[in-house]
Amino acid sequence: MSARGSRVRKVLTLAALVPLALGLISTPAPAAPATFTHPGVLVSRPQLDFVKTKVNAGAQPWKAAYDQAKSSAYASLSRTPKPRSVVECGPYSNPNNGCTDEREDAIAAYTDALIWYISGDARYAQKAIALMDAWSAVITSHTNSNAPLQTGWAGSSWPRAAEIIKYTYTSWPNSGRFATMLRNVYLSKVINGSNSNGNWELSMMEAAVGISVFLEDRTSFDKAVSRYRNRTAAYIYLSSDGTLPKTVPGSGLSTRDQIVGYWQGQATFVDGLTQETCRDFTHTGYGIAAIADVAETLRIQGADVYGTDVGERLRQALGFQSKYQLGAAVPSWLCSGHLNLGLGPVTEVGFNALHTRLGIAMANTQTLTERQRPAGSNNLFVAWQTLTHAGNTA
Repeated sequence: MSARGSRVRKVLTLAALVPLALGLISTPAPAAPATFTHPGVLVSRPQLDFVKTKVNAGAQPWKAAYDQAKSSAYASLSRTPKPRSVVECGPYSNPNNGCTDEREDAIAAYTDALIWYISGDARYAQKAIALMDAWSAVITSHTNSNAPLQTGWAGSSWPRAAEIIKYTYTSWPNSGRFATMLRNVYLSKVINGSNSNGNWELSMMEAAVGISVFLEDRTSFDKAVSRYRNRTAAYIYLSSDGTLPKTVPGSGLSTRDQIVGYWQGQATFVDGLTQETCRDFTHTGYGIAAIADVAETLRIQGADVYGTDVGERLRQALGFQSKYQLGAAVPSWLCSGHLNLGLGPVTEVGFNALHTRLGIAMANTQTLTERQRPAGSNNLFVAWQTLTHAGNTA
């Protein structure tokens, strides 16, 4: 954790969140740090050390979460990477030419990197390197309609793995080639965002922020954070927004009917409702996860946004979705009285930041988070959040 990041965290208090929640304070997007913190994508060295200490002591829930990750197919030392030059991903993964292989190899590299750091077993670092080297030697592009989303998902996992390996393992000769792959194949595809459903662009910005940290690219970092702030505000509604949700600049959504249509036909807006709540909770979970993941990376880099409207939107979204995921009756005004549940293992990062660090009561989110432990992977870009973030105050 950088000294700047530590200072920012100390001044964030619950009292400070209140005026932010009411929309009374306008906070500019944080600038890239003068010096990046490494490893610093989603997890920092102090956080990793916290986890390592807990696992080695056999403490729960970290030991169970570690065992879950280590016994998964992602941690197999016999895993064979399946890189290809062009990854083609169509709507609903049709066609699926390398899409699953790429995402899962990226999650595997991150899994191996975590196990390496926690266990000290160099075989896992070497396996992570083998996976990253295999892809950086081959891939040139992503194509078809789901290419931006696919690039965002895989591009969110790769820099997490790369940060841990580059800054904690002894040698990675091809790290420069991997960096070139991230810049040319991934960052170029995601940095300008999209006007698709919000979870797309949020995952794209997660990839862009993580890659920018690994590349130490301050210009791309600032651009990605600015778009992330805009998209977060347009994805989660707060009553302070007014009678209608915010929109992303350039979205083309200018009338009430257009905005209601974009929000899946939902015309009543309440705190914590998301743009995709009435679509289904699974896609909503993707958006919430990306918002929390980026916020955590920004905190590590000394650009904390938990004390801004981002933190309040995240808190409200987690609480709102958790309430119904836990079985609360759905009122008739909400999504015509029917919700498609399935939030996924996406609550640990935001819950830890807001509840464990900042002391904010989040009853429904806490119940759901603890019930789902240890949280596994959604096999897209979320993995092992109980292991990395449960009760982690580092």
